[in-house]
Amino acid sequence: MTTVDQAVFIGGRAGVGKTSVAMALHSLLAGRGVRHCVIEGDNLDLAYPEPWEHGLAARNLQAMWANYRELGYDRLIYTNTVSVLEMDSLAAAMGTNPVVRGILLTATDRSALERLSLRERGAELERHAARSNAMAKILADQAPTNVLAVDTDTKGIEQVAGEILLHLGW
Repeated sequence: MTTVDQAVFIGGRAGVGKTSVAMALHSLLAGRGVRHCVIEGDNLDLAYPEPWEHGLAARNLQAMWANYRELGYDRLIYTNTVSVLEMDSLAAAMGTNPVVRGILLTATDRSALERLSLRERGAELERHAARSNAMAKILADQAPTNVLAVDTDTKGIEQVAGEILLHLGW
């Protein structure tokens, strides 16, 4: 039997809970014995000077997915702020024509600021909060209509992960 690769791209502003939700999904899937991998997109091109113009994130995703695929993995959980805007290019980088789903996690400016304040301080907090607020507007305006928006203000991480899992059917 041939498996069809599946990918869920989880996007959202800074402080919305992308990593926490991905880890909750990982825990739920592992508990069910569902083979999958989690890739944090931010880590694929985190360097200075910034290598974005070289397409390093896509190249690293391609290499990592090939390694996971060789070991029999066929499900990917991928997080990155703008991943829901780049689903086509990310799926192309995977090279296996996956079934793709996009999840846009949302939160108010206030909630995002509260969460960011747990990990950032001073000028860095101000910088991250300003970028988060701007990105929330861009994502709301530009996310494709087939992307599922999930509010993280009124639900716990496990509840959000469970909702996503139901949507994915994994």
